[in-house]
Amino acid sequence: MYQISNFTNNDDVNVLDQLGAFTVVEYQRDLSVMPSDAQTAYFCSEMNVRRRQVICDLSKAQITVQSGAMQWMVGNVNATTGVKGVGDLFGKALRGSVTGESAIKPEYTGNGTLVLEPTYKHIILLDVADWNGSIVLDDGLFLACESQLKHKAVMRSNISSAVAGNEGLFNLGIQGSGIVCLESACPKEELIEITLQDDVLKIDGNMAVAWSGSLNFTVERSGKSLIGSAASGEGLVNVYRGTGKVLLAPVG
Repeated sequence: MYQISNFTNNDDVNVLDQLGAFTVVEYQRDLSVMPSDAQTAYFCSEMNVRRRQVICDLSKAQITVQSGAMQWMVGNVNATTGVKGVGDLFGKALRGSVTGESAIKPEYTGNGTLVLEPTYKHIILLDVADWNGSIVLDDGLFLACESQLKHKAVMRSNISSAVAGNEGLFNLGIQGSGIVCLESACPKEELIEITLQDDVLKIDGNMAVAWSGSLNFTVERSGKSLIGSAASGEGLVNVYRGTGKVLLAPVG
């Protein structure tokens, strides 16, 4: 048996969100400062630049995390590589190489508590069921998820988009039923959610945080011709076509 005190019940710690096995907390102030850092710490607090942390309750679900994200764990917690054989290892290594994610994501099982490293980024919890069981993430956003979710590399619909859009050819796709935890530069309160029904969304820049796996994602010229694109001053745009949802950051 174990008991955790002066953590979530600390008056300097605020619970921001809870979904599935995940709880997101935020430190209202940075109390561990020296006089030389006090001014910076004060203005960071006033401008919502605060440390945030994810707590995982393994009694609710097994958890898969980004490599190196674990800070501490207590109780009956077992860490595994999540690799189920040579073929699985090869597949995960290949997916990691093309999506930019860590090839091996540790899986934690048991019924104890797992706490991830603090971050100044914003933590976003999403239920994949709300995305019809399939969501695609922008590069570098994945932090953790419930282990029953499956990971796959999602290829762009047009190969030229990787070169033209100055982005990778693959994104990380998450499929199944469960909660995924994202680490974003933009808070959830500012994200714009756009729902498409057999329609098209065009974005000038890499501002989509996540989108439904049912959408067809390409990079295209903003105009019908090279001359038209040059005249508009926009050039290439990211295009999401079909039926599904897109989470869009208001600033790049």
